[in-house]
Amino acid sequence: MNTRNETPKAKAINIAEYIEYSSGSIVSKTIIQRVVGTITLFAFDAGQGLSEHTAPFDAMVQVIDGEAELVIGGEKVTVHAGSFAIMPADIPHAVNAVKRFKMVLTMIRG
Repeated sequence: MNTRNETPKAKAINIAEYIEYSSGSIVSKTIIQRVVGTITLFAFDAGQGLSEHTAPFDAMVQVIDGEAELVIGGEKVTVHAGSFAIMPADIPHAVNAVKRFKMVLTMIRG
């Protein structure tokens, strides 16, 4: 599911509270979408994930709640709340929610 609402500007927002979990689902909320890149919040319930795929640009996953398991180029990377990982352009990657977690995905095109 993709929920696209206008994000308030020039206002402090608690990022972990800006998106809610949904049982058995992945919820996403686009914060900024521009030609040069996007910033999107995700909330993954336990057991959910994104299958292996590639993207033609670099992406940063920053976990803001819980714990994520990323597979980047065949290597498992565990990312906890407060940490991030870079997924390089054109390298296969997948996202798995061993436990439920929330993340910020920042994609830079070009």
